[in-house]
Amino acid sequence: MNRLLDMALSRIVVVCAVAIAIQLVLIFSSSSSYPGFLENQPSSSRLPAPSNGKLQEVEKLGEGVVKQPEDVAVDKNGVVYTVTRDGSVMKMHRNGTWENWWHIDSTGLLGITTTQTAHLIICDAFQGLLKVGEEGVKLLTSHIDGAKIRFADDVIGSSDDTFYFSDASTKFDFSSWQLDLLETEPHGRVLKYNSSSNTTSLVLDGLAFANGVALSSDQDYLVVCETWKYRCLKHWLEGDKKGQTEIFIDKLPGRPDNINLAPDGSFWIALLESAPMWPKMVYNLPGLKYITGAFPKFYSKYVTNVVEQAMVVNVGSDGKMLRGFDDPTGNVMKFVTSVVEFEGHLYFGSLYNDFVGKLSLAD
Repeated sequence: MNRLLDMALSRIVVVCAVAIAIQLVLIFSSSSSYPGFLENQPSSSRLPAPSNGKLQEVEKLGEGVVKQPEDVAVDKNGVVYTVTRDGSVMKMHRNGTWENWWHIDSTGLLGITTTQTAHLIICDAFQGLLKVGEEGVKLLTSHIDGAKIRFADDVIGSSDDTFYFSDASTKFDFSSWQLDLLETEPHGRVLKYNSSSNTTSLVLDGLAFANGVALSSDQDYLVVCETWKYRCLKHWLEGDKKGQTEIFIDKLPGRPDNINLAPDGSFWIALLESAPMWPKMVYNLPGLKYITGAFPKFYSKYVTNVVEQAMVVNVGSDGKMLRGFDDPTGNVMKFVTSVVEFEGHLYFGSLYNDFVGKLSLAD
């Protein structure tokens, strides 16, 4: 009797094992629905010139006062603004003193820009677009066509106070941004907020994680960073090409985060350095994607492969790289997410450092 029972149990185990094996084959045999995410990676993660370690020479502003300042903006008077992971809106006056200007109950304060009326416009990844001034904090927009804006990321304003901002992903929010890359579907877009009419409209969609946005010096086109595809796109706002979109620069030596216009009409781009995606089968096989997605910490560290080095590049209005600076070891600057130029200096934001970096361009 026991022998018959053992034989029956053995058959059940074998049948279950075969069924599981067949299921795994079926799950892992399908390819990614959007392989384009894997086709635009740079051949090497390198600057326009050999590594120079210039970012190790930065002056540390507000060290210990600002916590993970993702973005930096400087107004016409030289006042430096940044926002931090703990919800603080900080500003550094010309005399070097820091002021905790406002506190916003959010851990998702990201891109910022100043206005001509001494206000600060902030992308709150969870709430939407905010306006901050001496009078307080005001929510400008949180919806488009009745749908919630899920991931407000970076913003830039035009001379007529029209604000262009990225919605990094319409499916995944700031707390689960890694899953947007894992899914390999283009959920990003650029939106426009019109201050006069208090309306929000779509500018561009179908982007592989829409990130930094910048206007050209003549404000006739918009540049948006498409992070997962190592490139930036140019979208024409005026002229004969109005409404058309083209590649501004591709195969960058890192994943572009924020971008800012320089005084000479070129652009500064913060790049997140990463090792080649491994293994590609994680992205090509849905089953592995589901399993990997269940372990976000492992995925963030070993599959997205963002390393703790720092890199920024200067790109001309023609889309050609002119120069770049880096910290190849990450000993001083890590994970630089933004860079802005003002009066011959660069200011850097970072999600790893607890200071704003400042570097002279004269050296």
